[in-house]
Amino acid sequence: MRAEGQAHIERIEGALALVRRSLDWERALRRLDELNARVEDPTLWNDPKQAEAVMRERRRLEGAIGTVNAISAEMRDAVEFVELGEMEEDDAVIAEGLATLGQLADRADADKVQALLKGEADGNDTFVEIHAGAGGTESQDWAEMLLRMYARWAERKGYKVETVEYQAGEQAGIKSATLLLKGENAYGYAKTESGVHRLVRISPYDSSARRHTSFSSVWVYPVIDDDIDIQISDSDLKIDTYRASGAGGQHVNTTDSAVRITHMPTGIVVASQNDRSQHKNRATAMGMLKARLFEREMATREAAASGEYQEKSEIGWGHQIRSYVLQPYQLVKDLRTGTTSTAPGDVLDGAIDPFIAAALAQRVTGEKIEVEDVE
Repeated sequence: MRAEGQAHIERIEGALALVRRSLDWERALRRLDELNARVEDPTLWNDPKQAEAVMRERRRLEGAIGTVNAISAEMRDAVEFVELGEMEEDDAVIAEGLATLGQLADRADADKVQALLKGEADGNDTFVEIHAGAGGTESQDWAEMLLRMYARWAERKGYKVETVEYQAGEQAGIKSATLLLKGENAYGYAKTESGVHRLVRISPYDSSARRHTSFSSVWVYPVIDDDIDIQISDSDLKIDTYRASGAGGQHVNTTDSAVRITHMPTGIVVASQNDRSQHKNRATAMGMLKARLFEREMATREAAASGEYQEKSEIGWGHQIRSYVLQPYQLVKDLRTGTTSTAPGDVLDGAIDPFIAAALAQRVTGEKIEVEDVE
């Protein structure tokens, strides 16, 4: 097998191994047998809600297992095709077989990411909240660049993008903003983007053209539905109204319709200014607060399971997940997985899927690697 073909095979086998691991393969096979037996039981539909849950789980497992088996079978066929071409010294057959392996590798990578989305709220819509760190205009401009990056990424995925909250910076950029992304698996894909993002560049606001380092934080949390019960006491809330600022339409800065809610026990603050109605903004903000509390609980449970729980702290050194260097060289580097890109312009235009895929895979493998930050 030529080196090109072997590289494709390794990609396919690596992706399928990760899917099997995420499914707990042997357990998944046994569980699918159990579900198939339950579907044959005519009494199942006596409880329609339970029946729907069974059918949903069955479809998920059947799809994931079927995909792995199908790609494995197609890979074997393509390998045999290439080997036949090599035996007969037929370059056209070899090229066709290698092309098929390449396509299968791309499919396996895509299916791998899809299979990794199995969390309780992964299929939900999501909020993406961005805050500028210390540094005034520099960090506020960087926060707006991140806002655009996530909006462009969401558009590439076919998601609907709404701006829920937007606080403009004094001179440029934003102090904070919250996007609502609506689409299949929006939270599942975006959840690994939570953390601090660091930018290194020659500042466009510095007349001496010096290099500046800026930080902004991104927090991602799912839109939750009525099936998830989050109890909040009114006495724990501080509710403020104010006039909206920044992008938002003709009503901005005309009425005190924007709502900010502070959850006193946790210090979580959410805000909504997207609607003309204060009542609707309050309802949206309450939904955001419940989502933040739910995400906090999930993160605590997940981190506690790995023995690594710590409170999120200040936006700055030591807490970043990714660095973006624009000068004197071009590099984006994820500090959790080591994934890099030498095209930061593309990344800032929304090409962040490789970073998301690597971070999702790391959650399954639990592999921690030592990654040096870029200078």
